Amino acid sequence: MKHKTISLADQVFERLENDIIVGKYQRGQILTELGLTEDLGVSRTPIREALQRLEQEQLVKNQPKGILVVGVTEKDLYDIYSIRLRVEGFAAAEAARYRDEDGLRALSEALSLQEFYVERHDAEHIQTMDNRFHEAVYEMCGSNVLYSVLLPLHRKVQKYRKISFQSNVRAGNSYKEHREIYDAICAGDPALAEELMTKHVKNAMDRLLKR
Repeated sequence: MKHKTISLADQVFERLENDIIVGKYQRGQILTELGLTEDLGVSRTPIREALQRLEQEQLVKNQPKGILVVGVTEKDLYDIYSIRLRVEGFAAAEAARYRDEDGLRALSEALSLQEFYVERHDAEHIQTMDNRFHEAVYEMCGSNVLYSVLLPLHRKVQKYRKISFQSNVRAGNSYKEHREIYDAICAGDPALAEELMTKHVKNAMDRLLKR
């Protein structure tokens, strides 16, 4: 799956999206275009475009006094995981159907690095590799629609999922679940890949909402 070169507006959007998700900009905080241009060192045009997209994603809300940070609520998390439960298993099944050498290599590399960081109790890099594994599945499923639906949902829970990986037990279990999903995709078994991915997302959902 080919992707266009990322524009400045896209880069600004991804930076602001991440900063909101990880809590740099807190829920209820007011942002201004001028303040953001100073923070990011870019002109107002890409800032304005990025803010419009963030509003469409319901991460911010335009108000008379400025841009209100909405962020991600607990209800949002529940809804996001509920959607992933219904869709991500299908993406894994499609990945098993359309697997290719490049995609399998990307999954294998993410798994190897995830195992490496689990052994070193490195929560930040475990999460990075977890993200890379899921994104590789989205890439390999061969559907722009699934990719564009699942990737933003996965990114929105980034801050909260990091909590799960503070526990090395859950980090180790997550790696094992990824390994089983990878094996099913390699074997070209869509039904098993879907079953295992759905179970994996359900485990992540239960763990996160309990915490």
